[in-house]
Amino acid sequence: MAGKFIVIEGLEGAGKSTAHQTVQNFLENSGVAKIITTREPGGTPLAEKLRQLIKHHQGEIITDKAELLMLYAARVQLVETIIKPALAENTWVIGDRHDWSSQAYQGAGRGLDVNLMANLRQLALGDFTPDFTILLDVDPAVGLARARQRGALDRIEQQAITFFENARTKYLSLAQNTPNCAVIDANQPLENVQKDVRLALARFLERGA
Repeated sequence: MAGKFIVIEGLEGAGKSTAHQTVQNFLENSGVAKIITTREPGGTPLAEKLRQLIKHHQGEIITDKAELLMLYAARVQLVETIIKPALAENTWVIGDRHDWSSQAYQGAGRGLDVNLMANLRQLALGDFTPDFTILLDVDPAVGLARARQRGALDRIEQQAITFFENARTKYLSLAQNTPNCAVIDANQPLENVQKDVRLALARFLERGA
């Protein structure tokens, strides 16, 4: 079976980590033998250093464009050195975030220019896209309350609620225009979210993944 790239997207507190494990368990139970997991930003030594700068930097102010460029640098490094080689060996890749996060957070949340976002994405990724995306849709207030329960908020999580509201709107717009995507109501109890994730994956596999 050819390797596939499955991405889990969503706001803070949407439950991506739990969904990540649910996807892995489902694929293993479905007979997929070769699976790796990734996260963005991160996943390689260089990308992890950029992650630390983006999420926890305490020094000079990081401009919005600098933040965006660091995210794409980390993404390109991960895609070219980890994800593409894995797919070439028929390994399935489960990603915790990918390009939609930048489109939602930096594009809509930060309000960066639409043409800049499109051009940078094309330059960095070309026609490379996930085979299937699971969007965990959560009310920003609910998601942030969950994030606070985990501990101190990082630099991104400390943004104003309007930042996440704009990001959510962009996420839903992207999903609406993407055929290979499932939107899951992440405001539900965990058991219901996991059930919906499994159903979405089952439909994806039935379509001949």
